Amino acid sequence: MVLLAADGLSNTEIGRRVGMTRQTVILWRARYEAGGIDALADLPRSGRPPVVDEAAVVVATLNPPPAELGITHWSARLLADHLTGNGMSVSFAQVARIWRAWDLQPHRVRTFKFSTDPLLEAKVRDVVGLYLDPPANAVVVCVDEKSQVQALDRTAPLLPIRFGKPEARTHDHLRHGTTTLFAALEVATGRISADACYPRHRNGEFLTFLKTVAKAHPRVKLHVVVDNYATHNHPRVQAWLAKHPRITLHFTPTSCSWLNLVEVFFGIITRQAIRRGTFTSVPDLIGAIRIFIDAYNERCKPFTWTKTADQILTKAQRKSTSDTRH
Repeated sequence: MVLLAADGLSNTEIGRRVGMTRQTVILWRARYEAGGIDALADLPRSGRPPVVDEAAVVVATLNPPPAELGITHWSARLLADHLTGNGMSVSFAQVARIWRAWDLQPHRVRTFKFSTDPLLEAKVRDVVGLYLDPPANAVVVCVDEKSQVQALDRTAPLLPIRFGKPEARTHDHLRHGTTTLFAALEVATGRISADACYPRHRNGEFLTFLKTVAKAHPRVKLHVVVDNYATHNHPRVQAWLAKHPRITLHFTPTSCSWLNLVEVFFGIITRQAIRRGTFTSVPDLIGAIRIFIDAYNERCKPFTWTKTADQILTKAQRKSTSDTRH
């Protein structure tokens, strides 16, 4: 208002431009003329500035809501209402500011899981050792199954991407059955050296696939990383391995399937080929999987494992201790 007045504009025009009344413009111009720039600051106000008990807000946030509220976590408005009802004067905006200052995010949740495997250390060192220092003149592969891969079709054709608009699809879909993808990832190259799709994933299917993996890597020592799924250690599988001593299974600890590198590939194929795909039948789905794997093997690179066994075990121990304490 002062700058516009210096440009020679009338009080009415200044008010129109800044969205104020003519009388308000006159008031502020008078204050400036009386005291200069300093007079434009807020004048002292009567009354005590509001004081919020930050510690009380933080403590209330860190504790679960009372059972009678029937909620699982706080929102800024609910916590402000609750504290106000218990004698504290606090607004939801003040609660939100305190949460930002203390990096509290009640609306978020994460998951965790730590292994209770009694052979945790031995298995971690075994598998990580294969990644960081593979045996000479041997092949290391990671094997697992991705079960219940659904052949989903949409109830209407997709609408393709357009300028300013993403690809669109119907929210509902048609189910045409499922398949289980078995895959073997060669650690040294990142290639999928063997794959197969079966209707189920019992010990018979696993043993059949294990034989396929063995044929894909003939006449070499073969180290196979698998998880603790019961079919991987079935008596039929053990009997077959006893007749083929060149093949050794290495088991990841329980609840540590992330140690199996083929899980990374399963994430890739899910994102790039399955999740947004449309399939009219299970054979159609299997065909799409095969096409993707063939193309993937042309561009794949090995996954580089960087964490040592000591680093993993130290973090796992720290995490287990922290979660137990909480």
